[in-house]
Amino acid sequence: MAAQSSGPVETPHEWRPARFMVIVAHPDDADFGPAATAARWIDAGSAGWLVCCTSGDQGGEDHAADPLELAAIREAEQRAAAAVVGYEGVSFLHQPDGALANDLALRELLVREIRTFRPDAVLATDPETLFHGDGGINHTDHRAAAIAAVDAVYPAARNPMSFPWLARDGLAPHEVRRLYLFWSNHATARVDVTATIGRKVDALRAHASQIKHPEKLDERMRAWAREEGAAIGVAAGEAFRVIVIDEDPDDGSPEGTDAAEAEAAAAEAASQER
Repeated sequence: MAAQSSGPVETPHEWRPARFMVIVAHPDDADFGPAATAARWIDAGSAGWLVCCTSGDQGGEDHAADPLELAAIREAEQRAAAAVVGYEGVSFLHQPDGALANDLALRELLVREIRTFRPDAVLATDPETLFHGDGGINHTDHRAAAIAAVDAVYPAARNPMSFPWLARDGLAPHEVRRLYLFWSNHATARVDVTATIGRKVDALRAHASQIKHPEKLDERMRAWAREEGAAIGVAAGEAFRVIVIDEDPDDGSPEGTDAAEAEAAAAEAASQER
């Protein structure tokens, strides 16, 4: 599902976190979402971790199916997809599929994950997206996972008084500095994923229980990516609403990832001096 831009985006987004975490509701959400960006960052040296709040036990067409068996299948599919993308690991929080709630129990689980992996950036769906433009409704679990992720990032993960027993157990507060919100109606940045869009498709193929028309998958994903890539002049892109929570003197990115931004700033400074 292509994002809507809130304004012109002319250049690819180049900032890259050293460590990032993707938080989603179901197995396959991350692969329909930012998988190509995750693969690009991992190829460039970032470490990524995936968190699925549920195991997707309602993601089937047969009412007589055993939900525990389906959950096991979907977890196995997600682990296989995560290996394709290159995540260091996957956590399943085993919350109720179809009834996910942004409550204190889920928030504590997410804070535990964040303080354990200590990411610079967290990727989640945009909690403000109720409708995908005029072409669809955002699943209730997606919205719940999204706002739970936001609330876990700020202020809970960085607040020593939030779930203080976690700190006593050795999980010190941690400051996530950026949010990357996907499936947003207000995209502010697009990442060039021309080199990794194929990995996204391969990861999605691992979700065999969920892909109804596998023969159409490749073109479907590449069509979405072409639409986003066109806005920044590349063959394939993924769109995000980027929320900068904390700035840093060096912008906190690994060496070389902010080269374009640094060059632009230097050029502007030089022109002002002249």
